[in-house]
Amino acid sequence: MSKLAIRGVTRVFPGVRGRAPVKALEPIDLDVADNDFICILGPSGCGKSTLLRIVAGLAEPSAGEVRLDGRAISGPGPDRGMVFQSYTLFPWLTVRGNICFGLNEKGLSKAEQRARADEFIGRVGLTGFEDHFPRQLSGGMQQRTALARALATDPELLLLDEPFGALDNQTRALMQELLLGIWEAHRKTVLFVTHDIDEAIFLATRVVVMSARPGRIKCDIPIALDHPRRYTVKTTPEFAAYKARLTDEIRDEAIRAIALEA
Repeated sequence: MSKLAIRGVTRVFPGVRGRAPVKALEPIDLDVADNDFICILGPSGCGKSTLLRIVAGLAEPSAGEVRLDGRAISGPGPDRGMVFQSYTLFPWLTVRGNICFGLNEKGLSKAEQRARADEFIGRVGLTGFEDHFPRQLSGGMQQRTALARALATDPELLLLDEPFGALDNQTRALMQELLLGIWEAHRKTVLFVTHDIDEAIFLATRVVVMSARPGRIKCDIPIALDHPRRYTVKTTPEFAAYKARLTDEIRDEAIRAIALEA
């Protein structure tokens, strides 16, 4: 049985101001195995984030269903951890307080919360910043906190919606290495939305390419690069071959997406 099973999922947004409804997603079928790291790649507006929000339980499909460990998803739940592109931290809570928030919801004692929060603060390299507030942190540090908050509750599925898109190139590369290192150590099941081809190849065990709107799965490409995987893999012929193939797959869809907006 798949860890995550997406069956016939579509999404249609109602028309506004007399306009026709917008079909964001064609029927989508996708199986995600336990411990898979799947990157969803596609042009802007193809429905990547819409699909992720449906899996998160933050949006409902117009048709079809999503099952996690055989259970139908009908809303948000602690079995899924979500990290967004924007820094969705509680500004009135410290780094430790933000991470403890979900742990408190799970009913852990104060001592358990603190111990687990400090464990994940260490894993994401924020030791010494436990009592800092979000406004005192750089963008990369805020995303490290958001990642630690999502991981600390031990979700069955980690969902990331372009989490490094707002970061500068150097910080983004470091965050990619950090996330991949955590995944290699703990093998969470991950769905990661991105528009960056290099990022998708570097992180994924599989790259799922979506078409221009209405989004459908155009291809599903396994990434057979060795682990542990470090940044030097980006200079290899194998990486270059994956990049060439994915660039070709995405190029036609990006042209179609531009035409749709014209």
